[in-house]
Amino acid sequence: MEIKTINETERMYTYSQSHQISMQTGLIGYLRADMGTDGNKFFSTWNEYNEGLKTQGFSNEFNEVINSLREDFLKDRTTLAKYCNEHPESSYGKDSLGNIREYGVRVNTDNYAYLLRLNPNKGEYNLYCYCYMKDRLDNHLHEAEKGIRFITPRYKEIFRISDGDKIRITTPGGEKLDRTCRYIDEYHVEIGRNLYHICQFAEMLESNNSKVIPLRSSLPDLCYANLPSTGELIIIEKGESGYTSASSPYDSPERNKELAEEHNAEMGVTKAQAAAMLNGSMFGWEVPAADPANYDDNGTPVKIRQRDRGEAR
Repeated sequence: MEIKTINETERMYTYSQSHQISMQTGLIGYLRADMGTDGNKFFSTWNEYNEGLKTQGFSNEFNEVINSLREDFLKDRTTLAKYCNEHPESSYGKDSLGNIREYGVRVNTDNYAYLLRLNPNKGEYNLYCYCYMKDRLDNHLHEAEKGIRFITPRYKEIFRISDGDKIRITTPGGEKLDRTCRYIDEYHVEIGRNLYHICQFAEMLESNNSKVIPLRSSLPDLCYANLPSTGELIIIEKGESGYTSASSPYDSPERNKELAEEHNAEMGVTKAQAAAMLNGSMFGWEVPAADPANYDDNGTPVKIRQRDRGEAR
């Protein structure tokens, strides 16, 4: 039994998925548990998803895994909290109130992968354990690394986004619809709650005269920059064209550049992100220059790696 910190992509699979993704990843079911008011109990409920995958061998192993973990970091809520605090790299990040509530662990055996979402807080479910066929889950994760393609009806690729990222659809009337996208396979994508062939979605956009841009999670919601023509301090919002003027005590472009870098550093915005945000606001969020992956640590463009694009059908 191998225990390791869950990675950022795997975190999505510690929540309920669509039927399509659950079948592709070999989801067997999940266990939900809390440790009671005093933190020393273990009240659990099993939620079955695919009865055909729940063999006796799986059931026996699953019981062994959970019982083993109950002798370790699932012993009680105090032990769980200590384990989470000692493994900050497993945190899912802070919520809207600035609290870290969830942590992730993956347990591997020969045939199965157990993805655990841990919450050491009283009054909440302390454990969700999603159980997968390991080979099917890992194959799906590997394929999803290609990203989700968005194309024109003539099969020209416009942009790609990572599995779980969002897009923004703008209707002819100006309505903006933000939708989460999930990778299905090379030719299919879940957009919101709907499943599309990538060409079908492109044709639908064209017929509706709607536009689509990526809202990459690798970009911040906003950043500071300098207007190239004047050096003026400006604010750029992800997904928005143009900019908003920002207050600055300086008339010097050089000092405004320093101020923009200071503000960005305070917000945790990297130079690569700032460069991508500036280009996205000027040239469109779908262009390669709006992707921070195409810059080095100093915000200097790097040669764009060619992808295995395959064929759209």
